[in-house]
Amino acid sequence: MESAIIGPHQKQAVQSAGVRPEKASAAMILLHGRGSAASAILLLVEEFQSDSFTYLAPQAAENSWYPYTFLEPIQLNQSWISSGFSVIASLCKQLNEENIPDERIILLGFSQGACLALEYAAQHAGRYGGIVGLSGGLIGPPGTPRTYPGSMDNTQVFLGCSDTDFHIPRERVLETAEVFLKLGAKVTTRLYPQMGHTINQDEIGFIQEMMQGLNPPDKLSR
Repeated sequence: MESAIIGPHQKQAVQSAGVRPEKASAAMILLHGRGSAASAILLLVEEFQSDSFTYLAPQAAENSWYPYTFLEPIQLNQSWISSGFSVIASLCKQLNEENIPDERIILLGFSQGACLALEYAAQHAGRYGGIVGLSGGLIGPPGTPRTYPGSMDNTQVFLGCSDTDFHIPRERVLETAEVFLKLGAKVTTRLYPQMGHTINQDEIGFIQEMMQGLNPPDKLSR
């Protein structure tokens, strides 16, 4: 099982923010980009302005989820990717044990973290609170088979990226969208003209709407 994997990302710190899990109506797992840190991706929490979410941000070993680019042959990055998958699975299990099911968990990543989040979701298809890939796409070189089993069961998937991102080919974002559509997800793709490798306010606004969809009218106090 992935949760039993011993790899580079196991035993790394996990930072948290928001309300305590037992008081939360929903959760978000945030995955930082290459060269960044959990503390940096958690800065997004200030933008989301939710008082009913709990947030978990794992730290990648050496500030990188895998050593080579996401377009290299998968076997070059496989042990690191599997270790990252194990971290995500463990955090989902932890939240499930706090009575937050997968359908109330949003998995969000930026850049390399987005690639890891999207590949995890595709390989572990099911009903989630939402999947957010900011400047990312599915992992593997062009021509990688995309025969993923299972169904996303109408999970919202958001893909936001520059149309000229140096790291993320536009074609990979569109391929990722098509894969998730075939898996039964509700996909929104936004390619922003000449945007840098960053996150913009339009993306923040969409994520806020996704989060609001998981907030019950009474904010579900437990």
